[in-house]
This record gives sequence, C-alpha cells and structure tokens, in this order.
Amino acid sequence: MITGSGADGMQQHVETIFALATPPGRSAIQVIRVSGPGAARALRRMAGGLPEPRRATLATITDPDGNRLDRGMVMFFPGPNSATGEDLAEFHLHGSPVLGRMVMQALETLPRFRLADPGEFTRRSFLNGRIDLDQAEAIGDMIDADTAEQHRAAMSQLDGRLGTITESWREQLVNLSARLEALIDFADEELPDDLDQAVRQAVDQLIDAMRVAIAQAERNMLNRDGITVAILGRPNAGKSTLLNILAGDDRAIVSPEAGTTRDLVRVSLDIGGLAVHLIDTAGIRATTGMVEKEGIRRAIEAASTAAIVLVLIE
Repeated sequence: MITGSGADGMQQHVETIFALATPPGRSAIQVIRVSGPGAARALRRMAGGLPEPRRATLATITDPDGNRLDRGMVMFFPGPNSATGEDLAEFHLHGSPVLGRMVMQALETLPRFRLADPGEFTRRSFLNGRIDLDQAEAIGDMIDADTAEQHRAAMSQLDGRLGTITESWREQLVNLSARLEALIDFADEELPDDLDQAVRQAVDQLIDAMRVAIAQAERNMLNRDGITVAILGRPNAGKSTLLNILAGDDRAIVSPEAGTTRDLVRVSLDIGGLAVHLIDTAGIRATTGMVEKEGIRRAIEAASTAAIVLVLIE
C-alpha cells in the first residue's frame, strides 16, 4: 500500500515487505530481506537491537516472543540510500528451509508486515528512483541469463547507459525545439543565416544516433532471446539425427520408420555464448493421418517464426 510521495519524491509505503532473497532449499546460508518503514523495528524485535548501518553484525535471532531461532548476521541499510530507497534489513541465517519458514512466520506476526509479491523489491526500487525502467528489466534479464552473452547484455543494460543516452536526446530535442521556435517567432528579424541549416544537421545527427541505438538494442534482444532454428525436411531426411548430434544426447527418437516425429522437439544450446533454440519437426509430406497432419501444421508454423530454417534434403 502506498499513501503518497515524500518531499524528496520517494514513495511512502505503509506496509513492510519481506522475502527470501536466496534460492529456496537446503544450503550453507540463506538471506531474508526486509524493506519498508518497519525494517528497523524488525531488527530491534528479532535481533536484539539496531546494528551500525552497512556493517554485518553477529546477533541472536529470536521470534517476537523471545524464542531463539538462530545465531547469524544482520545488516541495516537506512533509506533513502538503500537498494529500495527505503529502510532495508537483512537476516543472514543458516540454510535450513525450516528455519527460513520460522523466521518469515515471525516477521509476519509484526504489525503491517507481509510477504513480498514477486518482483516487489525491484518495483519499490523503481518507484523510489533507485533504478530506471531499463535497469529494472536488466535485473530480470540477468537472473534469467543462460549464456555469457546474455549476461553481458544484461550488465550493459544494468549500468543505466541507455537512460543517460535517452536523457541526452531529450535535452537535445528541447534545445532544437527552442531554436525552431526562434526561427518561427522572429522570422522577420535578423537571425544567423545558417541557423536553419544547423537545426537540420542537428536533427539528422540525432536520428543517426537513434538508429545506432536501435540497432544495438536489436542485437541485445538477439543475445537475450537467442536464435531459433527450425529443422525441416521430408520424413527420414535425418532431422532427428542432426538434432541429437548437435545436442550431444538422444533427445529425439530416430527410426527407419517414416513419420516417427509427430510433435515439436525443442533443445536449447549454448553455442559460443549465444543461446540457440533448435526445433526438430515432423517430416513434411502429403498424408491423410490426422495426427501427422497436425504435426506438419506445427512444423510449418515453427518455421514461419524461426530466425533460421534449416532444410535437410536427402
């Protein structure tokens, strides 16, 4: 829940949210993150006091009734200079799933505390101006990255470079707009002869810069989403054999009998840091079988959306 904005433009949230910040399951360490106006109160109630800001401090973790839960590290990041722009606390615990649930159940008993929605920490960071929309998307891309190229593209986006570039474009457009207004408003007065030409050149340069940025964005999208390759051909052309060779595993059934592959078989590979999504398809031929017809329809549909169509010919 948001009640409004403060004098500094920060969003004022009434509720304090918490969530497991590390992957669920058994591990050496797990981290529970807390963000909102009650973060400091959670540390006072459950860690025996408020630690020095930005310093890892050993503490006994208890529930609000004083029952000991663990002995671990706690940290406090006062807002607005935190990841979310709000007061933020972290509990670094031993990696027992039961312990994690117990600590989160204890947090939930505190007034106006609740489990965070998916992506809510990032959303609060965005609303409080700690990151821009481009960086928010980059965080998701980095988490989902399967290849080195995807990671590099996300890192490039995460540093806020696009936001800096677009802000520069905005400033240039405002300046050009002012110069055009001067040309219109003072058309009867003496203005530099080359002002009109200078505006045209500046607009052309700005358009060129935008085209370069769009081309780079398209390359980044390719790195992020990968390349889809559909393998097409007649029955028994060797499509499934090729897929298995490229995958290094028996992903598709190979048989001398024609029409073995009826449904799409998908395999994702990391080739030189680029995600490549291979699709083995049903052999294309005239047929009366309803199941095989559907497989052929899906094969044609996959080919229509693939970046590359690889046709095997006997």
